[in-house]
Amino acid sequence: MKLATIRTPTGTAAVRVEDDHAVELGEPDLGALLRHEDWLDRATVDGPTHAVSDLDFAPVVPSPEKILCVGLNYRRHILEMGRELPKFPTLFAKFPPALIGAYDDIVLPEVSDAMDWEAELALVTGPGGTIAGYTVLNDVTARDWQYRTAQWLQGKTFARTTPVGPYLVTGDLAPAQLSCEVNGELMQSASTSDLVFGPAELIEYISTILPLAPGDLIATGTPGGVGHARKPPVRLGDGDLVTTRIEGLGECHNRCRAEKPS
Repeated sequence: MKLATIRTPTGTAAVRVEDDHAVELGEPDLGALLRHEDWLDRATVDGPTHAVSDLDFAPVVPSPEKILCVGLNYRRHILEMGRELPKFPTLFAKFPPALIGAYDDIVLPEVSDAMDWEAELALVTGPGGTIAGYTVLNDVTARDWQYRTAQWLQGKTFARTTPVGPYLVTGDLAPAQLSCEVNGELMQSASTSDLVFGPAELIEYISTILPLAPGDLIATGTPGGVGHARKPPVRLGDGDLVTTRIEGLGECHNRCRAEKPS
């Protein structure tokens, strides 16, 4: 089942996405839907419909309580860099103002000239720290700010930089191909089977640190092919089109736009 949060003339709405239409579920967004223990049953109800071609996607969960991200989590990429596989997940955080919808513009902050792409599989939690489903995310990063200190957060959570969506796809996830293109050129390609720490392991590990709430977002890490590691480095610029795709989950298409001076 495909679920989403869409923008409507009166606000946002949680919807179930069918072949050619989407059905409103009576909740303002997927975060609100997932707070119900019987959310899967509620996701099957009928309501007002919208043509899929007219949908304006908000972030899958517009205001999650937590956005947790994992670094250094693709086995082949770690080994090709000459590093040892980590014993524990590398965790950092984002905050909700960073999130944008699947087709929204990525805002390139005026203070950075080193914006980079990071295609990622993300999972969304349900009640009791369960996995409600999976979605597509790009952890667009300001590399110059990320490496100002040993802590990454400052480069990871600039406002309006992180596409997520378009759908939350429920059910088990088979190994899937993940990719990122910039202006049609393939930059990243890997299978989610290459993750060092898979979704279930990440849920277990994070849950020992703090409780996970319905609608929390966990980004599982990116494979090789980022612009920062290229010789010379490649940066995102005004007008670039970033396409982030995961087999079976959908894709995000986001145009980069330079932040307008305040």
